[in-house]
Amino acid sequence: MVTKPTDVDASSTATTKKKDEERDDKGSKTQEKGNKDKKPEMEMSEEDAALKENLELMVMRASDPQEGVAKLALETMRREIRTATSSMTSVPKPLKFLRPHLQTLKEVFDKFKQGENKLLLADIISLLSMTNAPVAGEIPESLKYRLLGSKEDIGNWGHEYVRNLAAEIGTEYHRRVEQEGDNASMDDLMTLVTEIIPFHMQHNAEPEAVDLLLEVEKLDILLDNVNDSNYSRTCLYLFSCSNYLPEPEDAIVLKTAHSIFMKVGKMPDAMRVALKLGLQNVIEETFIACTDITIKKQLCYMLAKHGHPLNLDDGPCEIEGDDLDVLQNIMSNSNLTENYLTLARDLDVMEAKLPEDIYKSHLMDVRAPSGSAVDSARANLAATFVNAFVNAGFGHDKLLTSSEAADGTTSNVSWIFKNKEHGKMSAAASLGSILLWDVEGGLPQVDAYLYSEEPNIVAGGLLAVGLINTNIRNDCDPAYGLLYESVTKENPSVRIGAIMGLGLAYAGTQKEEVSELLTEVILDDSAPLEVVAFAALSLGLVFCGTCHEECVQAIVQTLMMRPEKDHENPFVHFLCLGLGLLFLQRQVEVEATLEVAKTFPSRISEYLQTVLDVCAYAGSGNVLKIQSLLAKCGEHPEAEEGDEWISDPQSVAVLGIALVAMGEELGSDMAVRAYDHLIQYGDASVKKAVPLAFALLHTSNPKLDITDLLGRLSHDSNEEVAQAACLALGIVGSGTNNARLASQLRQLSSYYYKEPSCLFLVRVSQGLIHMGKGLLTLSPTHSDRALLSNVALAGLIITAFAGLDMKHTILGKYHYMLYFLFVAAQPRMLMTVDEEGKPLPVAVRVGQAVDVVGQAGRPKTITGFQTHTTPVLLSVGDRAELASEQYIPLTPVLEGVVILKKNPEWAEEMAA
Repeated sequence: MVTKPTDVDASSTATTKKKDEERDDKGSKTQEKGNKDKKPEMEMSEEDAALKENLELMVMRASDPQEGVAKLALETMRREIRTATSSMTSVPKPLKFLRPHLQTLKEVFDKFKQGENKLLLADIISLLSMTNAPVAGEIPESLKYRLLGSKEDIGNWGHEYVRNLAAEIGTEYHRRVEQEGDNASMDDLMTLVTEIIPFHMQHNAEPEAVDLLLEVEKLDILLDNVNDSNYSRTCLYLFSCSNYLPEPEDAIVLKTAHSIFMKVGKMPDAMRVALKLGLQNVIEETFIACTDITIKKQLCYMLAKHGHPLNLDDGPCEIEGDDLDVLQNIMSNSNLTENYLTLARDLDVMEAKLPEDIYKSHLMDVRAPSGSAVDSARANLAATFVNAFVNAGFGHDKLLTSSEAADGTTSNVSWIFKNKEHGKMSAAASLGSILLWDVEGGLPQVDAYLYSEEPNIVAGGLLAVGLINTNIRNDCDPAYGLLYESVTKENPSVRIGAIMGLGLAYAGTQKEEVSELLTEVILDDSAPLEVVAFAALSLGLVFCGTCHEECVQAIVQTLMMRPEKDHENPFVHFLCLGLGLLFLQRQVEVEATLEVAKTFPSRISEYLQTVLDVCAYAGSGNVLKIQSLLAKCGEHPEAEEGDEWISDPQSVAVLGIALVAMGEELGSDMAVRAYDHLIQYGDASVKKAVPLAFALLHTSNPKLDITDLLGRLSHDSNEEVAQAACLALGIVGSGTNNARLASQLRQLSSYYYKEPSCLFLVRVSQGLIHMGKGLLTLSPTHSDRALLSNVALAGLIITAFAGLDMKHTILGKYHYMLYFLFVAAQPRMLMTVDEEGKPLPVAVRVGQAVDVVGQAGRPKTITGFQTHTTPVLLSVGDRAELASEQYIPLTPVLEGVVILKKNPEWAEEMAA
């Protein structure tokens, strides 16, 4: 019996059938899609297919026994490769089609007899081998076949090939040196280098040319290939490279840059490199080579700003005739006070300010410091420093030189007597800072203090004489005449005043009379250690970075001969620092003295070694030194009670990281990150030095993240850390008038209203922020942050070291050590003058400096600029350029005093 299918069965059968059909349909679609995906890979345009076929035929024909056929095939291949164009994202077609046949071509090459065809094939294989990975211990293939090839013009094969070849030359050079040592033959490589360098230099690839020559250690080849069109980019790259090279390569690179500038006759640039090198003979050679008297004047302005004057009376740089007085006047900084006051008048800030104008107590809506909690003598001392910093160089103030004092000199004396004992010394010395740089007008006003019956006032007067003469060289030498007798007086304060005065007045001058006078003090066993320490610091300032043999011997001998008991005195650290300053930035030259330091008693041996290391490599950016200093900071020595000195070297190492890294920006940023870890995990001796290290890294440069970090540290539970942070805030913002920082310090002053020590430091910082009413900077860097002034750096280092032991220095009897900061004080201005030295107001653009090293074309060097008329203020990180081409500056870096000369072409345009 046949069963009739039901409706349900029929419907289910239909559904199944439909699903099968869908599945088949889907499968076929997937297959089609797969075929579509494969299609583009398989298919190529007729033109490409013809090219591929033709090239494959040429590969076959290259092995033809008939030389003519093989030659035609090879020339066709070469022509196709050379004429092919490529975009940034695609490989040239001929290279793509020939690459699979590379092995075949190599086999053909091996079978070829020596001749033209073999050379031609070697060139083609060299190009095709560019993508081959190098094999360890073997010559890179592209280079190997280039050396075997036809030696035709290398530029015909294109930039990418030349760039690849340069990289392979560097690899092969190092391989040969490793395998064969100094006897390795490099002639074939050098022949190739002499072809590549001109190609790079002609095609705006100067950085690549420099990189290649650095690899093969042949920088002298560069000199023959520079001209007026490419010297600027080449030297800019060399200059920036020097920060990242180990010694002695850094000096070789700088000497090459110096030679290039000398070759093209750019004397101001050459002098900048010579100052970076720090070699007296190179500086003198540059000065002598300059024949244009106007450019010589500009060089004198540069040398004066750097604190490295030359002797123009006699010796190699002797100048004769009328020019001598003019050049000496510029180099001695005699016009500094005049230029500074011109700037002040132009900006309308001549009116003297009182400390209260800085404190702005009326803005503090919380507890005001009042009642018994306030130490009035300490408050008056703070006011003395604030007054000294704010009115620095203006010649008048409202505490010491107010108009009422003109008749009977009563009011200024009364302020001095509002201070206790040693406070009188700082109060009297503050007059020196108000009369800063004004030798002729200032010394008569200080003279009265030198005949006072109070030793502290006499000491302050002597110190004021030094302050007035800071960074000024006067023909009459008044400072030495006024100070030398007091160096041997009985009263220690008077002696210290005279000694510190000599250090300030002759910082960086290398004056032999000062050396003779102070070495006697240092070698005097009966002199108190404090006096000896100040003598060492002054010697360090006067001869900083000179490795002066007699000074070194005197300090080393004293450290050896002094009884062990003296090593417990905190001032022995300043004796070590004085020795360190003599080796400032001298790097390897410190080695012999370091060996001597290892023989000293353990109490000072490690401390002295760290100080010497830190000073010698300051500003070098030496990564290995920073690593060794970080390792020292990471130690956790177990100090028993009374043995706290064991961790003193760690504090110096923390400062050392900042000093070594401050040479370039990348190192500075990395050091800040390292300090974050030290704050978290370091011992107390490490943490207390971190704020001062920030101050050295960012002097007069109040970056937001740094001021916030210091703000947090200023509330630290550890008193020493908080005190260091309070002072560091002032140094970081010094001379910037930074409103945010001023507000931060006002809040701190109400927070610490019951703690005289911290309040004193906050007040000092408030004065520093408004230093010179915002016209001064303490930053030791200049010339677009490329140069580091030894003298300015020495002043900052001394202050930072004093900050490591505030209890015995700044917060004790030796608060006048803060005056060492004035060695670093410079007007942060750009003043343009004509060829006669008279002010010449011109429009300039001032903006944030942009790093243009190695960039193509002529990129803009500043961003976010504003146009002003000179004289103008420049902050750290600012750069200026002339707004029009009416004048030509004699130096490309517009900072300090710049001489302008008229552009003759501009005059013709105007006439037309």
